[in-house]
Amino acid sequence: MLIFVGAVLYFQIFTKDNIGDIITEFTTSFSGDMIWWGIAAIALMPINWMLETVKWRVLIKHFETQSFWHSFKAIMSGVTLSIFTPNRIGEYGGRILLVKPENNMKGIAATLVGSFAQFVVLLSLGVLGMIYFVNVYLDVDIVAMRAMMGMAFVLISILFFSYYNIDLMIDVAKRLPYVHKLKRFVKDIHVLKNYSSRDLTHALWAAFFRYFVYTLQYYFLLLFFGVNVPLLGGLAGIAFIYLVQTSIPLPPIWGLLIRGEIALHVWGVFGGNEISILAATYCLWVINLILPALLGLIVILNLNLLKSLGYEK
Repeated sequence: MLIFVGAVLYFQIFTKDNIGDIITEFTTSFSGDMIWWGIAAIALMPINWMLETVKWRVLIKHFETQSFWHSFKAIMSGVTLSIFTPNRIGEYGGRILLVKPENNMKGIAATLVGSFAQFVVLLSLGVLGMIYFVNVYLDVDIVAMRAMMGMAFVLISILFFSYYNIDLMIDVAKRLPYVHKLKRFVKDIHVLKNYSSRDLTHALWAAFFRYFVYTLQYYFLLLFFGVNVPLLGGLAGIAFIYLVQTSIPLPPIWGLLIRGEIALHVWGVFGGNEISILAATYCLWVINLILPALLGLIVILNLNLLKSLGYEK
């Protein structure tokens, strides 16, 4: 597995045509006056994943008690597996390696709720950011803008209703084809009924602050690489990029190229040069995914996988 991870990372990072220019841009920026923006972006990385750990602990407390460090390791192992899977579904498999085998299905349900909380925040703020960005920086008909705002209001309302009625998924699961073969899963997702509005709100706040942190990281990296954008325009553009990227079901490690293309179009509005834009985009990916994934790989390599999955006593 270690060789596989290394090979994929090498292919995705160091075989790009412009990687030499990006590395040059990075080293130049670190020797310039903007170095503190880069340091701030890196310093925020552990806060990003600590907030995700807080969210995870809120959602598993009804069936398992873990130390903060143990929960943090679960998050890191989830990151490792997620970089190879569409929409980061590998997080489910990574996290259940660090819960008790009898709670594996409940761990999947908790991860689902946590991902949904992050999705609600990302789409809600993404839609608002898109509306602001399109209205201020692009030429859009006023009628189209009003229609966009109306659809956004409906979408956000549906998202929040679904999130605060997450236990309705139990009824949905019971209606799935061949549900009789998934009795254990249906039984364990009854943990969804244990989540109070207070629990869901706490998870949502953790998701919001985490979104705010990695949005700031991206903005700091733009400044670090000399892409000068106004604060509101920058935050709206970042929200727009995250929104579009989320709608494309690709693994993060392959979706990086898509994010780079989207970023070029968005930041091109402000006249940013291509290498600086790609450098900021790729650097954020390395800081927030690759470094934690390497830590998660160490965690996984030190686990007894058969025991974690309940196949060995």
